[in-house]
Amino acid sequence: MTSSTDDHVTEPTIGRLVADASRDISTLIRSEIALAKSELKVSVKAGGIGLGLFAGAALFGLLAVILLSIAFALFIDMIPGIGTAFGFVIIFAVYLLLAVVLALIGLKKVKQVGPPERAIEQAQRSKEILHRDAR
Repeated sequence: MTSSTDDHVTEPTIGRLVADASRDISTLIRSEIALAKSELKVSVKAGGIGLGLFAGAALFGLLAVILLSIAFALFIDMIPGIGTAFGFVIIFAVYLLLAVVLALIGLKKVKQVGPPERAIEQAQRSKEILHRDAR
């Protein structure tokens, strides 16, 4: 048989339980952070590779547009009475017109941007509610 003093020795105290729980929670949080870091490392690496591939695709797309532009200019040169230089000027004018149209559309869209009115209104309401509750 065990005595009552042995029961007190084997039963953990409140302080010991709190310390153990604190240690376990700390270990759990550190483990979760380590897991998140390892997952992010993999995601960032994959994202970086994807970004590099998109950059390569953009470069080759730009080169393709340049070569297509040269081909169009040379096709224009095949029209009787139009020289090579004039063909390149025509292609330049088309691109310049396209740039102006895109810039005007972009400017119109930028002018439509405004402050986040609903978020500001909600923040003001929250502020008023907090001030009322604090009184």
